[in-house]
Formats: sequence, structure tokens, C-alpha cells
Amino acid sequence: MFVQLRKVTVEEGYAEQVIKQFAGKGIIEEQEGFIDVTVMEKKVRKGEEEVIVMIRWESEEYWKQWEKSDAHIANHKANLGKPKPAYILNTEVGKYEVKAVKKPAN
Repeated sequence: MFVQLRKVTVEEGYAEQVIKQFAGKGIIEEQEGFIDVTVMEKKVRKGEEEVIVMIRWESEEYWKQWEKSDAHIANHKANLGKPKPAYILNTEVGKYEVKAVKKPAN
């Protein structure tokens, strides 16, 4: 399994906008090898908010196939030259190969 993690730090009060963007219906769900997207919000009291998006693929090859797909490239071209929203303070992306998964004992 292959996982892409995206950590988005936003100004206070804007996490919900990022959550809606990643949790809404999209074209990624139709891609071969796609497993799921998990969107998480860090619990904070005040200040910057943090959203983690975990995208799971059956393999790195399926992820690469998605990255090179016409649909993915067209989506990025549509946003080319547009400034990112001012409320987004930082975005970090990491890619990981899953080495172990623990499940409940039956």
C-alpha cells in the first residue's frame, strides 16, 4: 500500500473550507488502485488550524498513474496561475510505503 499525506495549516476559522475541498466528490474516486481519502482536523483551542489528508493507494504505481492521468493534469492546469487562498499558511506533502498494518484480533 502507498500513502500520500498532506498537512495543510490555515488561519483560525478556515479548516472547514479545506475539509470540504478534500471530502467532496471528485474524480480521484474513479481511479484504478485508489483505496480511500481520510480527512482529519487537528484539535486546537486557538490559533492556526491543521488539516491532514491521507490518500491511500493499492501501490505507488497506481498513485503515479493518477499523477500522470489526463484528469489530474487538467485539474492542475485549471488552477495554474491562480493564487492560493490567503488563509492557507503552509502545505506539506509526504509519500509513504506502508510496511505494516495492525487489525483487531477476532
